[in-house]
Amino acid sequence: MTKENKSMSFEEALTKLEEIVLKLEEEDVPLEKAIDYYQEGMKLSKLCDDILKNAQEKMTQILQEEKMEPFELQGE
Repeated sequence: MTKENKSMSFEEALTKLEEIVLKLEEEDVPLEKAIDYYQEGMKLSKLCDDILKNAQEKMTQILQEEKMEPFELQGE
């Protein structure tokens, strides 16, 4: 993954990933270019996943510090 990708926000990475998906859906993408797009898309997907996991861990920590149960709905 490039240095540029590591410093991307979640929103930037998701937008770039959506652009790659649109490019891959085009019928006239050469195989080599499609492979490059796919590889970059997988890296962006992992980056988004890592950012979301980090955010979830932070929220869980905050809720535990406040002695609240994480992500539970009332009445269940």
